[in-house]
Amino acid sequence: MAAPKYRFQMYKRLQAAIPAIYADAKKAAETLNIPAELKGAIGLTGAISGCPSPLREDIEKAMASEGRKVVPLAVYVEQIREIVKDVYGDGYDAAPINTCEAGLWTSFDCLMTPPSQGRGDNYRTRYIAPYERHIHHQASYGRPFPPRYKDILADRGSTAGELGFYGKRQNNFDTVLVPMEGADYTVHGIKSYPVPLMKNLKVKESLVALEKAAERNATMLAGFTSLGYDTPGYGYGDKDKDGTPKLTKGIAALANSYNVPFVIDNAWGLPFVGTNIKKVGADVMIYSMDKATGSPTGALIIGKEEAMVNIRRALGMHGQRYGTTSSYGKAAYVAMDPGKEGLSGQVAALKVLRDNPIVVTKSASDLYQIVVEEFAKIDSRIRPFFKIYKSDNSNAVEVNYEDSWKDGKLGVPIFSIEDMYAGSNLFQDGMSQMGIIPTIAYDANFFISPGLGTTDEHGQLIPERARMILRGLVMLIEIVCNHAGVFE
Repeated sequence: MAAPKYRFQMYKRLQAAIPAIYADAKKAAETLNIPAELKGAIGLTGAISGCPSPLREDIEKAMASEGRKVVPLAVYVEQIREIVKDVYGDGYDAAPINTCEAGLWTSFDCLMTPPSQGRGDNYRTRYIAPYERHIHHQASYGRPFPPRYKDILADRGSTAGELGFYGKRQNNFDTVLVPMEGADYTVHGIKSYPVPLMKNLKVKESLVALEKAAERNATMLAGFTSLGYDTPGYGYGDKDKDGTPKLTKGIAALANSYNVPFVIDNAWGLPFVGTNIKKVGADVMIYSMDKATGSPTGALIIGKEEAMVNIRRALGMHGQRYGTTSSYGKAAYVAMDPGKEGLSGQVAALKVLRDNPIVVTKSASDLYQIVVEEFAKIDSRIRPFFKIYKSDNSNAVEVNYEDSWKDGKLGVPIFSIEDMYAGSNLFQDGMSQMGIIPTIAYDANFFISPGLGTTDEHGQLIPERARMILRGLVMLIEIVCNHAGVFE
């Protein structure tokens, strides 16, 4: 078969080869000797909300102990607030919530959307978001502007209607999407859609683009948002001497100059250990606590006190009608409050991150070395294109292969997030065929972390298991590349 000449031909060829790719993946998996009890119960990450990793023994014991006590929920919330203030100081506050998406929803509505009360017609507001990865989260709460991006979230969910992603959009609220300088938005994937390739992002030039967008939209400007990640594949590899991503810090300064809030989506982040809200200068940072921290399912909003007042009020945590510093009452977003198990687990996880973070971070350091070793064994024709980075923020390892497409050559296939939702991401679905739960594998990135069958009850890496599933990933990449014609 002739080698494909153009991108669309490569992905058309891959689409036709899906049955053969899955058959090859299943055959390759037999050589891994995955124990029967681990098939479908071991994966490349412990940070998928739909399949969270097992709890560490210390978290489980703390939750069981608290579960036998009579404790008002406000007591756990106050403990969380105290731990956060221990780290960031009294000028910061916190509010636990049931999911990171709920935290984003609440934060945008509290801090950026127009008021709903008062006579007369309402006005519109806009917030600015870099055109980056995962914008179906942090950039999806307003109508996309300019209109060229109006369909950018069309396929990113089970429904595009008012009960799907479109339904998250707030009244009279717009999202201004700003392409980043140096980033690439080439069309890729079987689903065929632009993918944000961020490794070569230029920070200074991108901040200028964001500033120009702010100037153009100044009369309606209500805030900024971005991710809180720290790796090159996300566009945050350029850091200052303290390890703070310069892009994030620059957006915070820009937001401050306009006196509007900066909300950071740091879903896959570690409070206290990862990207530091205080060093960045952001107003709010939101975490999915069940991803990297070892906590049970839940999320946490950390922010400056001024911003957190409205957020806590919206969650019914700010005070009862007769006046208290904290409570559990009725409010706009009270349905997003976490329960006793989630709160007690968050307290336990945050104490470890404050007092003894190596319990959490050592596993990712050990995993990084194994990833480097296993990717050194990949086919020599594509080996130079894989760049591997450790993420202290996400307690994860990033494997990026954008460089395989340099100089107009057809490289290692890239799948879009639309592929993931459509079931045509061959790296993710191929791993499932092998009996391995996949990780995020779109936009030329693999984000790999410990926790899903690869760690013991203390949260420490089981090297042979991690190595086994990484061999599976390497073999799958080679299989897909072979069917794509990369080696021809």
